[in-house]
Amino acid sequence: MGGDSVKYFEIGQRIRRYRKACGMSQEALAGKVGISVTHMSHIETGNTKLSLPVLSKIAEELSVGADALLSDEPRPDKPTLSLEVREILDSFEVDELPVAIEVLRALRDAMAKRRG
Repeated sequence: MGGDSVKYFEIGQRIRRYRKACGMSQEALAGKVGISVTHMSHIETGNTKLSLPVLSKIAEELSVGADALLSDEPRPDKPTLSLEVREILDSFEVDELPVAIEVLRALRDAMAKRRG
């Protein structure tokens, strides 16, 4: 049989990164998806093939598109992302900006707590 073009290890590593970014354990994600912790571990290490229904459930639980888990495209750099945030902020009315800033500060603080 020919080489497998699906890179299960890379997909598993992306799942792991998103799971950790959500502050979720393997056990918690496995439970929400309806698979065993062993299966989840094997998915993250690329030791098992990932079915489309399981991929879909994982993406849903991690609040990401399945394409983000499948794609090996490099992530945008910080200046590109900062520009996108600026464009979003520019789309707000002036009286909406304090609320947007408050939400961003709360998000920043919550993420800092997760990082430790």
